[in-house]
Amino acid sequence: MAAVPLRPCRASGRLLPLLRGGARSRGASPWAAGPGRVSQRRYKKDVLPEPGGAAPAVSVTEIRRYLRAQGVPFQDGYSCLHAPSMFGTEPPAAGPPFTLFIDKTTGSFLCTATLAEGGWQDLQAAVELRHRGVPAPGPEEGVEHEEEEEEEARRAREDARRIWERALPLGELLDQEETQSTKAAFGIAPLADSTLKRFGVRYLRAAKALVFPWFAPRDAALRGLKLLVAERRGDAVSYTEETFPRFDAYRNLFGLPLIGRRDTEVVLTGRELDALALHQATGVPCLALPRGATILPPALLPYLEQFRRVTLWLGDDLRSWEAAKIFARKLNPKRCSLVQPGDLQPRPLEALNRGLNLTKILRAALPAGHKAIVSFRQLREEVFGELANSEQVAGVKWARFPELNKLLKGHRRGELTVFTGPTGSGKTTFISEYALDLCTQGVCTLWGSFEINNVRLAKIMLTQFATRRLEDQLELYDEWADRFEDLPLYFMTFHGQQNIKTVLDTMQHAVYMYDITHVVVDNLQFMMGHEQLSADRLAAQDFIVGAFRKFATDNTCHITLVIHPRKEDDEKELQTASIFGSAKASQEADNVLILQDRKLTTGPGKRYLQVSKNRFDGDVGVFPLEFNKASLTFSSYGKSKAKLKKVKEEKAPSPKKGPNGGGVGGSGKP
Repeated sequence: MAAVPLRPCRASGRLLPLLRGGARSRGASPWAAGPGRVSQRRYKKDVLPEPGGAAPAVSVTEIRRYLRAQGVPFQDGYSCLHAPSMFGTEPPAAGPPFTLFIDKTTGSFLCTATLAEGGWQDLQAAVELRHRGVPAPGPEEGVEHEEEEEEEARRAREDARRIWERALPLGELLDQEETQSTKAAFGIAPLADSTLKRFGVRYLRAAKALVFPWFAPRDAALRGLKLLVAERRGDAVSYTEETFPRFDAYRNLFGLPLIGRRDTEVVLTGRELDALALHQATGVPCLALPRGATILPPALLPYLEQFRRVTLWLGDDLRSWEAAKIFARKLNPKRCSLVQPGDLQPRPLEALNRGLNLTKILRAALPAGHKAIVSFRQLREEVFGELANSEQVAGVKWARFPELNKLLKGHRRGELTVFTGPTGSGKTTFISEYALDLCTQGVCTLWGSFEINNVRLAKIMLTQFATRRLEDQLELYDEWADRFEDLPLYFMTFHGQQNIKTVLDTMQHAVYMYDITHVVVDNLQFMMGHEQLSADRLAAQDFIVGAFRKFATDNTCHITLVIHPRKEDDEKELQTASIFGSAKASQEADNVLILQDRKLTTGPGKRYLQVSKNRFDGDVGVFPLEFNKASLTFSSYGKSKAKLKKVKEEKAPSPKKGPNGGGVGGSGKP
């Protein structure tokens, strides 16, 4: 049975009846407490650094040196340092088990006993207070929540509680026939009622949704839940999910309360249903990540420290495989193994439905760590996987720019794209829609807008997301803002000229914290004013381009770099050589995109997007763009097929007049 990828949603029409009597929560604290549970201490709001400061990172050597100097005992873990808790009224424990976990990469901490958390500076302040004989603030002390945030958290808890009380275990439905039909609808017929009961899974008739609870690991209090709705599409099942609280605050390691202190092995899956199937078939401890292959929040790492072996089986596509390799870096590759997707190694639920041996698949998992030199024997399976999944290897497809898919084939990790165009042609507007398209498909995106401020950029992207002028329909703002807020989209707070090292440090921090896979830098010229490496601006630019190229490769992250062109005759079309600086930018780039803007004296000009370099398979060409001022979009998104056909027929440049002699969707080798 095939499965269609999950897609998150807001409270839809079918869920609204459940929320009568209580408003839908628009957000909650990332550690909102359930009924009868104290709130988690939030020392600092987790944001990217301010323009004047460096990225909030500290080396593990500095952390160890400080703890030794302060007389704080600690143990070295896989991703964290373990130390005794210094929060609350009780004195810290003299030995293991330690409950304070300090992230080796960022210095941020989490105390699993009191749920206190914060950054490295906050921990230093707590240590100083302890030395003065003053207990560090507990979870409820010193917390200054805004009224709106507190109200949102309360509503989220109330929504979760109300839904949980109305849901029933599948074994308690009216009759066996209803139970079996429900299981068939979700593609979980092989799952036993005992497995569903063990994990606390319930069914909500009103929404026809499975309910997965988020229980606190310490006292089993309800902290939230996830609703999963299934929709049949032929032989495939499409899943839509909704969480309470919202996605950015939902950090549930589903199955964590069932983990014993002596368990040393665990399997991480991308879906709750996969964890159920895997546990039933193998009996091994299984946990489901809250957002699948999209992100592994560092705040969850302390709960995974006890395991000596971690196997990642996130899904059955190339994106899941790439995510598993990135997550293994956070978890420490030495203890991680990866299940490589393939026809005989699908996701766990499908494997169970097909009668495959899941234990055998787990035993065949590949080690995540590797040596600097490998032989083809070690690469053989990965090469075969790329040949067998050529469409997935090509990358994420654009939904709004199908013509771009014909040329670039897709958006791939680890590449550098250089984008240029004449001044005033709409480079920022186009690249924002270009990135938004990918972001709506789950590509975690970080925006570095040095030319326009984040408020204006967010306004442009929200308009493009809604495909309408919200100024004229302000009553729809909250609805579209809620949906937009759920996207894996982050912004650097820089504006104006910045130092390249500060920018790279911030990008590195974002990759670790939010699993960023696409970084947009607009634009390169704003980082050249701070470079003191040489009086030669060309040399400074070459250094910056090389730094971005190395970052993309080392972090398996795609970087889209906007560069202004040289000053040239407005009547001439831009070429690859028109990019400002030396030839290094175009040489280092995997892709070069040029926004062509033809100025006409008789009327508005025509815009085209030209792909002048494509290292993946060499196809280059050009296709027309039509700007919609109301929605600020260059794509044909939301228009009828007839309109699309008309655009292709009327707007396409002839082969003789197109840039570089290319026609619409044309291809050729550079």
